[in-house]
Amino acid sequence: MASAAAENTGGSGRAGAFQYGRILLICAGHFVHDIFSAFIAPLLPLLIDKLGLSLFLAGSLPVFMQAPSLLGPLIGWLADRFRLRFLVIFAPAATATLATLIGFMPSYGAAALLLFGVGVSIMAFHAPAPAMIAQVSGDKVGRGMSFFMAGGELARTVGPLIIGFWVTQWSLEELWRLMFFGWFMSAVLFWRLGDVSISRPRRKRAGKPMLKRFARVFAPLLGVMLLRNMTVSSLGIFLVVYLVDARGFELPLATGALALYELSGVGGALAGGTLSDRIGRRRMVAGATALSALLMLLFVHAEGALLAPLLIGLGLTALSVSPVFLALVQDQLPENRATANGLFMTYAFGIRAINVLIVGALGDALGLESAFIAAALISLLSLPLIVTLPAAPARHEDL
Repeated sequence: MASAAAENTGGSGRAGAFQYGRILLICAGHFVHDIFSAFIAPLLPLLIDKLGLSLFLAGSLPVFMQAPSLLGPLIGWLADRFRLRFLVIFAPAATATLATLIGFMPSYGAAALLLFGVGVSIMAFHAPAPAMIAQVSGDKVGRGMSFFMAGGELARTVGPLIIGFWVTQWSLEELWRLMFFGWFMSAVLFWRLGDVSISRPRRKRAGKPMLKRFARVFAPLLGVMLLRNMTVSSLGIFLVVYLVDARGFELPLATGALALYELSGVGGALAGGTLSDRIGRRRMVAGATALSALLMLLFVHAEGALLAPLLIGLGLTALSVSPVFLALVQDQLPENRATANGLFMTYAFGIRAINVLIVGALGDALGLESAFIAAALISLLSLPLIVTLPAAPARHEDL
């Protein structure tokens, strides 16, 4: 019974109500923000043609958007100490403005520079926002992270549909008109979230040094994420390219397939964190990893009507783990939430960039189908490392 209780990381002993209103508003901000950050993957086939890019160079464009993730710990540290809630409030407007200018970029270098700016704005939102969610989730941090990540997954569902429709009806150069939705969302967040804190009040207590507490969480998490996230990264960036180039899909149909995958991820995100509150973070990660790898291997060999249910299954499993990781980090470091989340976001975005470069290089050398198979097999190597993740929420004497 003791081991089961330790593995169940559902609550951290914190009292407080689950504040649905504020949580849903932050999630709405996440949804609008990530619609614009999700533009790049569906546009890769057009950018490849317009700018004359190889798969490796095309895959490197999102890397420029991920590079500012290195600023995550700094942004989180500042947010913990100076309550920088306004980063969350104004990031949707900034990201929308920059992302919708991609159609005007005349060269690979200009596109890379613009996407670096998009990445700075993305990190300004994602470092403190989950800490804000944890603050208003009471003892249901897993559920709060599920809601938060569901907003992002829903955005990555809607984003490809908007892009597929918009560039078919108009052009890349007309994307700038969409930026006003981001400005409107920032205005609403400014109106309603000006008094929401980022993190818990800091208390002095004897305990483990901060670096040791962070290492206890992030050292094992690095290996798990680097291997396990290969499947997620390859699908999120290269699915549209794979369907267009290898399967012969038209762009609107391929972006619709990406939208189906991401829409299924909404259900996966909602279920992942909430289920991990019941069965434990480690069990949830291990089960989702094994299932997503199996479904990926089936997907690359499937034809016709089987593709849709396999994409749904991939969305439900591959995209269910991020809220679990977020909840685990918040469980373990409750008094350094934004700092811890900033470091987690550095992990997430940096590892995604590494994974994308690997898959892009494999795709150039072997073809995207072989690259997808390799990504699925590599993700299974994370299973032995999952048992090294912390199993129980941090106790006060550990902090």
